Amino acid sequence: MKGRMIVLDHLGDTEAAALLVEGKLHDILVDDADAPRPGAIYRAICDRPIKGQGGMMLRLPEGGTAFLRAAKGLAPGQTLLVQVTGYAEDGKALPVTQKVLFKSRHAIVTPGAPGLNISRSIKDDDARDELLAIAHAADLPDGYGLILRSSCLGADPVEIADDIDAMAGLAAAVMAEAEGKSAEALTDGDGPHALAWREWVAPAQVVTDTGGFAREGVLDQLAALGARHKLGEGGMYVEPTRALVAVDVNTGNDTSPAAALKVNLAAARALPLALRLRGLGGQIVIDFAPLSKAHRKQIEQALRAAFRTDPIETALVGWTPLGHFELQRKRERLPLGDMLAKVL
Repeated sequence: MKGRMIVLDHLGDTEAAALLVEGKLHDILVDDADAPRPGAIYRAICDRPIKGQGGMMLRLPEGGTAFLRAAKGLAPGQTLLVQVTGYAEDGKALPVTQKVLFKSRHAIVTPGAPGLNISRSIKDDDARDELLAIAHAADLPDGYGLILRSSCLGADPVEIADDIDAMAGLAAAVMAEAEGKSAEALTDGDGPHALAWREWVAPAQVVTDTGGFAREGVLDQLAALGARHKLGEGGMYVEPTRALVAVDVNTGNDTSPAAALKVNLAAARALPLALRLRGLGGQIVIDFAPLSKAHRKQIEQALRAAFRTDPIETALVGWTPLGHFELQRKRERLPLGDMLAKVL
């Protein structure tokens, strides 16, 4: 199988989407009926401040709770609009933000953050001028901003304008509900099929027939996603625990410095995919195969290059005194193992 393929199907009764590149699983999205989706918007009620953290606990509908960081100027009982930014860890409140965004395939509308921005990846001056003309023709409410995404390059101008109008209309409707008195869910957030259309924008064959996961080999590749990620002679073991995700890299039978450097570089390049397919986030600690301090810079450069194109926000923290490397990765997804246990 050549090129990119997007497969929209279900796992059991649960909506899911898979991205294949040259026949290999490159990304997988699985819905979760038991948790609010990232991107969902709520009218929430301030409950109590968390001293020492500068945050506020919020009440959501049906007894849910959320945590808002940097909650300055808020008082218990006050209502406000918030947007879900990720999934909650076990026993913790749902993470939310007051910076509400309305995102579609080509456009992001930003209430309360006026201004016009075009993706920096669009460098052609003529293309930028054409997009500016489309943006200036849009009818945005006062105080709203607009971001035109990289997918606008080469897109139909009518589709871009329609996306802007749709997001502006949705934003105006939702923001008008900000003054209600009770906690309420205002949008549900996008499911896997909508997210695939929104985020996987490069040219691709799209398969929507029932049974596409089995026919295109997605189920087989999901079944093969165990703890180990093979890297030539060695391997990378990805082990999620309650506190962190531990990653162990080894060289197999060849313990020479050259083999260690080779497998460590391979692990650095493969790590974003390994974490993405398994839905893992939070604190990541990597125990690379034994390497000299002189090789650390090469490994760090490889990590930065690999995560630069990964869609999930990841901060490279650095080396620990014991020689491990730490990352902090946004929890945008639930662990795949937990999801598959629910739906299969």
